[in-house]
Amino acid sequence: MMNALRPNQMAAWIAQVKAELPADVLPVVLDVREAWEVQTASVKPDGFELVHMPMQTIPARLQDLPRDRPIACLCHHGGRSAQVTHFLNNQGFDQAVNIAGGINAWSAEVDPSVPRY
Repeated sequence: MMNALRPNQMAAWIAQVKAELPADVLPVVLDVREAWEVQTASVKPDGFELVHMPMQTIPARLQDLPRDRPIACLCHHGGRSAQVTHFLNNQGFDQAVNIAGGINAWSAEVDPSVPRY
């Protein structure tokens, strides 16, 4: 079963996973949208490291992702990030979760300054 959380659950998730990590290590929010989408709207790193890696590049760049840190995958509405989360889970990234609703929900639930498109 794939783990998913809503944007309004991110602060609690970050606090939970940071409690299990060394003090200088942050969880990752993996933004799998295209570059133009990231330029249009992006989240502000707050207690996490933000990594942009378009969905189609992930299989070739798996070695660039930390296996020992929790990863929350983000896209526009949650569909692509759900696929990436499933893929990562199948590749042994057992701490990967999907941000359901994507950046659109992030704007609605967490930070209304993030543009909706």
